[in-house]
Amino acid sequence: MTEAARPGRTVRIGITGPIGCGKSQVARWLGELGAHVVDADEEARVVTSQAGAVRDAIVRRWPDAATGDGTVDRAALGRVVFADHAQLRDLEALVHPAVRPRILARIAAAEAVEAPAIGIEAIKLVEGGLAAECDEVWLVTCDPVVQRERLVGRGTPPADADQRVEAQAGLTGRLSRAATLIIDTTGDVTTTRTLVEDAFREAIQAHR
Repeated sequence: MTEAARPGRTVRIGITGPIGCGKSQVARWLGELGAHVVDADEEARVVTSQAGAVRDAIVRRWPDAATGDGTVDRAALGRVVFADHAQLRDLEALVHPAVRPRILARIAAAEAVEAPAIGIEAIKLVEGGLAAECDEVWLVTCDPVVQRERLVGRGTPPADADQRVEAQAGLTGRLSRAATLIIDTTGDVTTTRTLVEDAFREAIQAHR
């Protein structure tokens, strides 16, 4: 029987860290190893795009981020809130309470099918209280120069990339206190993947 097929509890691995440092890549590797994966940002996209109280509240608070059909222009909204910490906190206060139950439901679904693990990718894993639901918290970091290059490389305008990196300055230091593992993705991809694979096996052995 393979490791991924072993019966037992579903291990919960939280994946957090600054934007552009490789959280999604680490989550994809966990998925390839047999874990279920949930992306808090994707859940937030659903919450802010579908008709309902959250989207309505965002459009009222930031009318310039509304499109002609009443949906949210996430890029325009991001430029506003990443330039102002108070407005970013206001947005998080609207979105996070709606995202949390969706993530908890995904955890429950993974456990119902006895998945070996679930990776919970969330930049606000700790602040949003989801770290307390996890067996392990993996902090994904990288050099700020590499971080900016990755953001620009995936289409973020340089000015927006600078704004987002600056908005999250100090985040790694704050999150390190809650981390059970720190993964620096600055270097060689193969080495980083090996580290993730080893950490996954150790997590399965430790918590199942």
